[in-house]
Parts: sequence; structure tokens; C-alpha cells
Amino acid sequence: MATDKAYKVLALSRDISNNKAKELIDRGIVFVEDKKVKIARAEIHTETIFRVEYPDKMEILYQDDDIIAINKPAQVDSYEIQDMIDGAELLHRLDRDTSGVLLLGKNRKFIEKAIKEFKSRRVEKHYVAWVDGVIYERVEIDQPIFTIKKGKAFSMIDTVRGKRAFTIVTPEELQGKKSKISIQITTGRTHQIRVHLSSIGHPIIGDEQYGSRTQAKRILLHSAKMKILDYEFNAKEPREILQYK
Repeated sequence: MATDKAYKVLALSRDISNNKAKELIDRGIVFVEDKKVKIARAEIHTETIFRVEYPDKMEILYQDDDIIAINKPAQVDSYEIQDMIDGAELLHRLDRDTSGVLLLGKNRKFIEKAIKEFKSRRVEKHYVAWVDGVIYERVEIDQPIFTIKKGKAFSMIDTVRGKRAFTIVTPEELQGKKSKISIQITTGRTHQIRVHLSSIGHPIIGDEQYGSRTQAKRILLHSAKMKILDYEFNAKEPREILQYK
């Protein structure tokens, strides 16, 4: 059977440009059966049948003259959300694969006030995730994190170069040898939750970068609740986390 590069086969089968096909693969939303197509230039059979899973639509949780809270879909970059909303600026970021509460400020005075809250660690950040292995009891992880930002960011525990990072993990549910957990962080280091959970032998399901061997359509991490100043925002869990099997 003939083969060609994955993006070319996808472009032909969907009647889209090669550049558009590459973009879809790079966003991590192209699948063959249950396997994600990861490399746009990989050789693949020309008769391959693809499935493209577009992200859920962006949901506005709340907005007023100062702030807008979004329930960010997975597989959408935080900056893409910022670009969609005229006059709004990100107050923090979520990884592309992470869904849930994302906050943007709508005027300079409020943005500066909110950023001070983040820097002073007065913002409450609550997440939920599914992880490999069984977690029976509450765990506190106090390990410094160092991030290399050349190309794709990668973080690691590093007691010499790392900045302090603190994560609290509480078990919620067991499903075989997988655990659903709630997480609270008081610091906001790059990939903090992902690297901390990996460091205790419980990587987030779908997070191959930090050692998960369980395949999933995305990294099963969701920003469920945030409290800042007098605001509290909650984002309902998406179906892949709510109904994980």
C-alpha cells in the first residue's frame, strides 16, 4: 500500500491546504482510531481514515467592567483566548491541554491590582486531575522547580536552581489503578502540577512529557475553581474528566 506524509494525506482526504493540515496535527486534535497523530511528517498509508476532534466552544463564566472569566477548552492556547476578546489581557495562563477557569483583565488599573494578588500568592487555585497509580491520602509536595524554556518548556525538581513550589493533593475517587484527585497550588511555576505529581510517581494521565504511560486524548487536568479579590469562579468538569473510565 502506498504511503505519504501524514499532513499530505490529511490535506487530501479533507480537501484542505497542507499548511492547515499541519496546523491541525500540531494542535493535537487529529486521530487515527484512538491514537493521536503526533508527527505531521510521519509516513502513513494513503488510505488512512482520520478523525479531527475540534475543541469545545469557549464559555464565558462571568464578566463585568474589570474582569472576564472563561471556561477554557483543552487544546486551545491561552493566548488564542486573549486574541478572541478585544481589550482583554491574560492575568495568568493555562497549558494548552489544561481546561477550566482562565482569567483576563479588562482595564489597566484592575490588571495591575490582580497581578499583585498573584505575586503575593493571595489567589486560590483549585484543580482536578486523573493520575496513574493509587493515592490514598492527602499529600503535600514542597519541591523547588526549575524550568528550561528553550523550545518546548520543560520543568524539573532542582534543589539548587529551582524556585519554591507548593502543591496540596487530596484523593477524591479510585478507578482501578487510577486516582482522581483535587489539587491546590499556592505558587504558579511552569508545569508545576504536572512535574510535582510526576515526582511522587503519579503522573497525570495523558501527560507523556512527564512520564504517563496511559494514553488519553489530552492531559486530564482541569482548573476547577479560582478565587481572586472578591470574586470566585467555578468551571464544570468536561466529560473526559467527569466520565473517565
